[in-house]
Amino acid sequence: MPADAVPLDVHAGLAPTRERLLSGHQQEEDEQLVLSLRPKRLDECIGQRALIERLRIAITAARQRGEALDHVLFHGPPGLGKTTLAHIIAREMGSEISTTTGPTLERPGDLMGLLTNQQEGDVLFVDEIHRTPRAVEEFLYSAMEDFYVNFSLDKGAYVKPLKFSLPRFTLVGATTRAGALTAPLRERFGIQLHFDFYADEELAQIVTRSAEILGVEVEPDGASEIARRSRGTPRIANRLLNRVRDYAEVRADGRITQGVADDALRLEGVDGQGLDKLDRSFLGTIIGTYDGGPVGIEALGATLNEDSDTLVDMVEPFLLKIGFLARTQSGRRATKRAYEHLGVAFGAHEEKQLGLPM
Repeated sequence: MPADAVPLDVHAGLAPTRERLLSGHQQEEDEQLVLSLRPKRLDECIGQRALIERLRIAITAARQRGEALDHVLFHGPPGLGKTTLAHIIAREMGSEISTTTGPTLERPGDLMGLLTNQQEGDVLFVDEIHRTPRAVEEFLYSAMEDFYVNFSLDKGAYVKPLKFSLPRFTLVGATTRAGALTAPLRERFGIQLHFDFYADEELAQIVTRSAEILGVEVEPDGASEIARRSRGTPRIANRLLNRVRDYAEVRADGRITQGVADDALRLEGVDGQGLDKLDRSFLGTIIGTYDGGPVGIEALGATLNEDSDTLVDMVEPFLLKIGFLARTQSGRRATKRAYEHLGVAFGAHEEKQLGLPM
């Protein structure tokens, strides 16, 4: 085990995943930070170059023709900028934006108020659109395609629905599970853009930009250290910067160097590869309890006392990206790189609990 290892019981109780420092999902502590650090224009965006260029062309063409932008679907892991780009679209088009989420649209009437308040060219942003109930989704079809809806003000077999015409608006949908969308809904989006994880160099630029806005002095090596542990996600990079800033002001001279960033993030439980307690427990369980795999996600969820969907959405994507996890038809396997990172001999399976390194 490396000298800087921190023993960890793979079956120890874990903090609720909604409070994970390395979760890409927005948390309460992010709200003020997001408002101050969010780019306002396409020219301010860093990374996702091909996506940004495609969006820039579509927006420019729509403005030149004096038309509303075609409906846009953003899909990819959480924390990569889907909500930010929805607001940028509205700003670039010179229009207003209304926001909601799929789970809050329980019935067509919930959507009716939003649709009838749209003006020509306005943007309606629906986050987690894959969780929209089927009845509401079907209500969207005519609104997106023909810009009208049939709505009944009463119930009964002989009630005649009223036809409401709508201005040409832009629906921007965001989802972390594009495959969960039905084909009829997905096909009504004229622009479909996939977000991928950011490169460390891009995240270092984001950290440097955010530090300037926050008035924090960060050295290039310090920004790179934060970026390296941010799991390819800008939201996590900004969250880690905020924690490192606190540490630098209390334990150092306020300047973020590589050493200060390393000390602060290790104190937060974030190791050199950007893994936290849940990630290490996930891999440690596969190695220590299931002999390296293969093991099904339901069995892992039961062992870790975590919802399997949480593991699929919040843990697996990054472990797959960095090559620590292999997902096969028979289940999940820990790779040789995962063994090396955890300080366990590859192929050596222990029946007792493992002490895993940071």
